[in-house]
This record gives sequence, C-alpha cells and structure tokens, in this order.
Amino acid sequence: MTENPERRVNPPATDPWKGFRGVMAGTLILEVIIVLLALPIVAKLGGGLGWGSGLFLGLLTLAFILLSGMCARPWALPTILGLQVVLIIGGLFHWSIAVVGVIFLCVWLYIAYIRRDVARRIERGLLPSQQMN
Repeated sequence: MTENPERRVNPPATDPWKGFRGVMAGTLILEVIIVLLALPIVAKLGGGLGWGSGLFLGLLTLAFILLSGMCARPWALPTILGLQVVLIIGGLFHWSIAVVGVIFLCVWLYIAYIRRDVARRIERGLLPSQQMN
C-alpha cells in the first residue's frame, strides 16, 4: 500500500515580514521627504503657502512619520493607501501635490501586491527559506 503523506509546510527560517516592514517604513520616509520638498513649489508656483495648504501638508507629513513606526500593524497598509487618496485630493491646493499622490499611490499598490504574493508563498511553502534540504 502506498500512503500519500501530507505535504508539510515549514515555517520560514527568517522572518520575511521584517524586511517587508522595513521597505514600508523606508517608503514612508521617502514620501515625507518628497511632500516636504513640495512645500516650496506650492509657495512659489501655487497661490502661495497659506494656512490651509501648510496645515494640510504638515498634518499629512506627520501622519506619514507616525505610520512609519507602525508598519507592523495589520491596519497600516489600508491606512497608508487611504492617505494616498487624501494626498491626491491635496491637488486642490496645487496640481504638483496630486502628481506626488498618484505616483506614491502606484508605489503603494505595488507594495500591497507584493505583500499578498509573499503571504501566498508562505502559505504554500514556496519561499526559499522554507524549502527542505
């Protein structure tokens, strides 16, 4: 009789989510830098840096900085994606803010795709660190 042994999935030897959280935090800090670099553009080219646009960009920058330390939370990625939509709405102050928002929305959608792909690979045992020698 031949028995069909169940396929055993080994846990990853290293934590793949640790590196993924680092990528998310680094991307958020990069986005903070880019949003802060948009301040002079809004001040020079837009209608000037008023209290509304300054407060908007300042609060958004603060939210990105705070979220960079919370990337391990399950709600972090949906929150970041929501903030990208808010950033795009900031195009009401100046179109360059909306351009930054669209670019980073594409980046974050790609990061969400990679997260889903890594989760599926862990589930199936297809990560290189899960392969039995």
